[in-house]
Amino acid sequence: MTVRLEPWSEPALALLRKINTPQMRRHVGGPETEEALLARHRRYLAMPAAGQGCMFAVLAGDEMVGSIAYHRREWQGEQIYETGWNVLPPYQGRGIAAAAGAALIGVVQEAARAAGAPRSLHAFPSVDNEPSNALCRRLGFHLAGPCDFEYPRGSGTVMRSNDWRLELGQD
Repeated sequence: MTVRLEPWSEPALALLRKINTPQMRRHVGGPETEEALLARHRRYLAMPAAGQGCMFAVLAGDEMVGSIAYHRREWQGEQIYETGWNVLPPYQGRGIAAAAGAALIGVVQEAARAAGAPRSLHAFPSVDNEPSNALCRRLGFHLAGPCDFEYPRGSGTVMRSNDWRLELGQD
């Protein structure tokens, strides 16, 4: 099965709705309202133009089966790239997240070559999200340790996460 990343687009709203379930969002505070979901979709569409990162639909063949992103943020006084992902339940356990993660790391390594770009990529899965923590390890991230992490940013909702860090090489 071929896995590829496609920049977020209007048709990806249907994927976002499939991700917005109690099962898929159990580690990040549960499903969002339709209004919040539409606002999230608009932010994802605007990310590349803002020059801060990109949200991607993950495709297996021609079917949208998940999402993955990277974006810039400040973390502990440092500019970093942050990533996060989702794979729909029928497609989990097939290596799709690992393939998407590896592809994303390539994209972020390219972005990190720009002057002033962050030099590390972080993931912040819930300490209880064993599959995502295992994926970080598999992709070569190093565990910096547990932390309190606000998600979504600006919400005031804090979750207990692991801070996984991947150094991005410099040319």
